[in-house]
Amino acid sequence: MLNRLQDPLALTGRLLLAWMFIPAGWGKIAGFAGAVGYATSAGLPLPQVGVAVGLLIELLGGIALLLGLGTRWAALALAVFTVVAAFFFHNYWAMPEAQRMMQQLMFGKNIAIAGGLLAFAAFGAGGLSLDARRGLR
Repeated sequence: MLNRLQDPLALTGRLLLAWMFIPAGWGKIAGFAGAVGYATSAGLPLPQVGVAVGLLIELLGGIALLLGLGTRWAALALAVFTVVAAFFFHNYWAMPEAQRMMQQLMFGKNIAIAGGLLAFAAFGAGGLSLDARRGLR
């Protein structure tokens, strides 16, 4: 039964993951100065460049994931981005005790999302994708 659901489940997974990245990338465009300020406060080197690169990865990678176009590369780029973001922005081990639990949850969320993205990098977008139309499933 699950084999019949493989393509619809892959599509749903891509939609849910894209839901996280596309609005985040768009939000960085709309609030670039605020995002740079936050990145600066987190100690990100070259915060303007980092935010610009981040918004491109989130927006373009999210759209690619949504459409299932270049899915394996988009998922890999998003996974690396997500892990790097976890270490810079959710470094719970260096937080005051009052913030530690929430940041540890956020760190874990990022790592789990990266795991889902790596599955798409490994197995592709599924049959309901532009990759499948190009014979790249």
